[in-house]
Amino acid sequence: MAGRRRVISSGRLDKCALAAGFLFLVGVFGSGSMAQNPITTQALPTPSKTVDRNGYLGNEACASCHFGIYESYQRTAMARASGPAIAALTPAEFTHKESGVHYRIYSESGHAWLSFDRPGDPDVRGKRELLYYIGSGRRGRSYLFETDGFLFESPVNWYANKQLWDMAPAYQSAREIPLNLPAFTSCLHCHVSGMRPPAKDTDNRYPNPPFLHNGVSCERCHGPGAAHANGGEIINPAKLSPARRDEVCMQCHLEGKVAIERKGRHAYEFRPGDELSDYVRYFVLLDSQASSLGAVSQVEALEQSRCKKKSGDAMSCTSCHNPHQSPTSAERVAYYRGKCLACHGSPFAAKHHADQPDCLTCHMPASASSDVAHTEVTDHRILRRPQLEPRLLQDAARESSLPRLVPFPATSKPESDLRDLALAWESLVESGMTVAEPQARSLLSKALKQSPEDPALLSALGYIEQKHSATENARALYQKALAIDPDLVDAATNLAVIEARAGNPGNAIALWQKAFEHAPARSSIGLNLARAYCNEGKVAEARTSTLRVLEFNPDLATANQMLKYLNQIPTKCGL
Repeated sequence: MAGRRRVISSGRLDKCALAAGFLFLVGVFGSGSMAQNPITTQALPTPSKTVDRNGYLGNEACASCHFGIYESYQRTAMARASGPAIAALTPAEFTHKESGVHYRIYSESGHAWLSFDRPGDPDVRGKRELLYYIGSGRRGRSYLFETDGFLFESPVNWYANKQLWDMAPAYQSAREIPLNLPAFTSCLHCHVSGMRPPAKDTDNRYPNPPFLHNGVSCERCHGPGAAHANGGEIINPAKLSPARRDEVCMQCHLEGKVAIERKGRHAYEFRPGDELSDYVRYFVLLDSQASSLGAVSQVEALEQSRCKKKSGDAMSCTSCHNPHQSPTSAERVAYYRGKCLACHGSPFAAKHHADQPDCLTCHMPASASSDVAHTEVTDHRILRRPQLEPRLLQDAARESSLPRLVPFPATSKPESDLRDLALAWESLVESGMTVAEPQARSLLSKALKQSPEDPALLSALGYIEQKHSATENARALYQKALAIDPDLVDAATNLAVIEARAGNPGNAIALWQKAFEHAPARSSIGLNLARAYCNEGKVAEARTSTLRVLEFNPDLATANQMLKYLNQIPTKCGL
């Protein structure tokens, strides 16, 4: 669902705020257009028979030898985590009070659609074809659509706990339609199998189709199955070392506060049996209390439990969860009580609330998620008295004192921690934790002494320097980063701000042009480009850039005002 689990790429940090501040302070709301690729109707998501280049076959290849497991697994939430939108559509319509936009979700001729309009405003009206769904529906479900080859999340989501449609997470109070929410790899790869990476230096321009197998396939936990289908071996997570075993679940059920991809690596490249920290490093904040648990904070919560601390490596996610099947609602209480009694047996069971068999209600209660509206999360700390014990130590972004930011799980590669820790602190600064700026600046400077050619570090320190008005330092850092990787969108965008303010419009326009090609849904870049063109008297080019912004973001008031102005001045701008 939108707004969750953003992994920061090692070479593409998401910070356009400075660029937006140069000419327009633009929000992140946007738009898309009608998708080009129809999806056929089917009752349930059916795994593909396609063999991808990495040797992944899909679940059907497993069924011939493991039919019982295959059949039970098809009924789990993981197996139903993604698929064609038409296969899991909940028709509805509602009006969002804050924006005044009326949404309708419906099917027509075997296709799924989202339409929107604001009564009384003829300029805000359209529809998008929903191509895929993301989310099993146990908590909720989001949908994906395409605009010019770029994949976006729907502005509205289905929330199962409340049985309602509402705005995507973090957009409950949006005044404009957020139709340009990129479908990031960090969200997509946890819900699909055989994900095909997006084009270089884009967040969300995927090949068609963006993934080859629906849901979380058997191979997400067992590794590629092509060799095994021909008589070879396959990964059994239960036979891996405890750390490698647990990381199979961590790849999707560990959230942390910040996630930083390793240099030259991506989280979605992880395969069962690998060391997860070779691809991505997660960090958590200590010395502070959060008011509630995050939607996918199960792993770090379990680590705090007394059960895990006393059991050590003997306890894992599969101690309580069978990944091959899920208990029905009628079986749930007895099933999980049985898991508890496997450790807490007689005479404990006879004494401890024998008349109240539901252990989870008392010791793993559900509470509102801190990061996804209308959803609940089960407290995996397994507290003895949940109502008397503090919440998960996680979020201190607004506190005046500086908390500790530590890798989770503990690292086995301390020599590479400095880079990732520096980028993690800089990410917190971006998120609004201004008290962390000195820490981020210091660590980034130290990390660059170790890795002076790392474009992510160069771009990140450039951002901090630019915020502190150290313009020439920032310029040099951005220029060096772009010399190493000319396609860095954020470095180019923020360097363009410096060039424009320094009276070098040609340089700024060239930088913004290239960045906008890679990220046309980032409205701030397109509007900065349009204003720069306008200042140079290039009205036609300014109009073209503004129309491109509106292609992805038709409800953006600033862009609509800009277009009206440009349409009134046929030859010269006066901005």
